[in-house]
Amino acid sequence: MPNLKEIRTRIKSVKNTRQITKAMELVAASKMKKAQQSALSGQPYAALLAETLANISTRIEELDHPFFEEREVKTRGIILVTTDRGLCGPLNGNLIREVQKIEGAAKFVSVGRKGKQFLSRSSRELLADFEIGDSVQYIKIKQLTEFMIEKYLAGEVDTVEVWYPRYINILIQSPTKAKLLPIAGLGEMITELRGKNAKPFEDSDDDRNFKYEPDPKTILNELLPLFVIRQVYQAVLSARASEHSARMVAMKTAKDNANKLLDALTLQFNKARQAAITQEILEIAAATAGSE
Repeated sequence: MPNLKEIRTRIKSVKNTRQITKAMELVAASKMKKAQQSALSGQPYAALLAETLANISTRIEELDHPFFEEREVKTRGIILVTTDRGLCGPLNGNLIREVQKIEGAAKFVSVGRKGKQFLSRSSRELLADFEIGDSVQYIKIKQLTEFMIEKYLAGEVDTVEVWYPRYINILIQSPTKAKLLPIAGLGEMITELRGKNAKPFEDSDDDRNFKYEPDPKTILNELLPLFVIRQVYQAVLSARASEHSARMVAMKTAKDNANKLLDALTLQFNKARQAAITQEILEIAAATAGSE
């Protein structure tokens, strides 16, 4: 059995760990709230973009934009969104396991240090690495997305996909892959932009008469890249909310485990101290009996 000094040292160490994990839990909770607010603040813009796309698309007989061009998929282009730091449970591991299942050629753009490290270790082709940070800036997402769009239009990749941990709630973050290009169905994507509680695109009854200058097709060509950028932006915001919620849960679990370990060590310390006291009493009684 460990002596009292060893147990006391372990108790002090566990208390320090509990203090650190509690602080990290509070920081993660604060950051998670900000990430959720950032994701929600973009919804009005997304709704307006969806309404504009829906109205314009009904005025164009044939959509011949390169974003709608279906071609043989030889090389996939994937934006991999992970975290910069660890201590967030299985968040990155679950996403990386899905990436490991990819068959065929693929070129990657990484967002987050963990994804970059995985791609380097696994000798996968990394086109670029973008540092976004906790504060997700739209200009950086725009640069990232435009880089992938250029690769797509140049024929270096035949798809543009974003893989990220999608935020569902505080306890659940789901590894998700979203295909951005080519756009298979504008109607489905507009319905998704409008939100799950809105009418499907096909059931739209908007009878407003808009006038577009110079013409609807030109406006559509300008809006489609914004449409793709907005999807990547929302994916990164969701990934950041997932990261902070996963870290908060992981730190809370660590803090609770530290409390349980501290209770066990305290009980062990009390038993050891009681045993030491009992032993001293027995030694004193035996010495007194021997002197008589």
